[in-house]
Amino acid sequence: MFRLDGKTIAVIGAGSGIGRAVAVGAAEQGAYVVCLDVNTENAAITAATITGAGGSADSGSCDITNITSVREAIVSAASKFDRLDGVVCTPAVNVRKPILTYTSEEFDRVSGVNLKGNFHVLQAAGQLMTVQGFGSIVLFSSIRSIVTEPGQSVYSMTKAGIVQLVRTAATEWGEKGVRVNAIGPGVIETALTAPIKAQPEWYKAYAEKTPMKRWAKAEEMAGPTVFLLSDAASYVTGTILFADGGWLANDGRFSPPGF
Repeated sequence: MFRLDGKTIAVIGAGSGIGRAVAVGAAEQGAYVVCLDVNTENAAITAATITGAGGSADSGSCDITNITSVREAIVSAASKFDRLDGVVCTPAVNVRKPILTYTSEEFDRVSGVNLKGNFHVLQAAGQLMTVQGFGSIVLFSSIRSIVTEPGQSVYSMTKAGIVQLVRTAATEWGEKGVRVNAIGPGVIETALTAPIKAQPEWYKAYAEKTPMKRWAKAEEMAGPTVFLLSDAASYVTGTILFADGGWLANDGRFSPPGF
C-alpha cells in the first residue's frame, strides 16, 4: 500500500534539496515523476538521475509566484497518462530580521513565495484533481507553524498559513476524492539553512534542541511525503505530519540530573 506504481506525481522544487529527495523517493516507489522547478536545468538533472537509476521521470518549468506558470505545469504533468495522482510543493524563502526592521519589499518576497505561491499550487492542483475525482496534494509547512524565534516573524506566519490552507482545502475537496496534507520539517540541511550551518555554535544549538541530537538530511523528508501520496494514507487529510526529530516534543535544552 506504500508503493506508487502507476501513479503520476508532480514535484515542484525538484531541482534541489527536499524537492529533489522527494522526487527520487517517489520514483523509487514506482511513480512516474514530473520534476518541476523554476531552475529548469536543475529539474532536468533530477529527472536524469531518476531515469539513470531505472525510474520514470520527466522535467519542466514551474514558477510558483506566477499562477499561469503553475497552471500550465500542472496540466502538462497530467498530460502523458491523462492523470495526476499527486502534487508536492517544497519551495520556500526566508528573510531573518527583527519585526521592527522588516521592509515591505521583504514581506512581499517571503509571503509571495511561501504563502501566495503555495496557494497557486493548491488552487491549480485542486482544479484538476476535483474534476478527475482523486489525488493527493502535499505542501511543506514547518515546525515554525507552531513555534518560532526572533527574526522569524514573516516566515513563521507563512508556514502557519500553509497549514490553514491545507485544512480548508481538505474540507472543500474531501467529497471529491482529493486529500490535502502538509509536512512539517524540523531543521534540515538545505541551501535555505546553509547560513546556520556556517555558524558552528548556532548549528550545534539546533542539533542539541532536537532529542535525536542531529539535523535531518533532505532525504529523510522523502518517506513521510511518499506516505501521504500513497494509498496507505487513504484516510489522512487536512493534517500536518511533523518530521522534526522530536523538536516539538522537547521543552527546552536542559536535561535534569539522572536523565
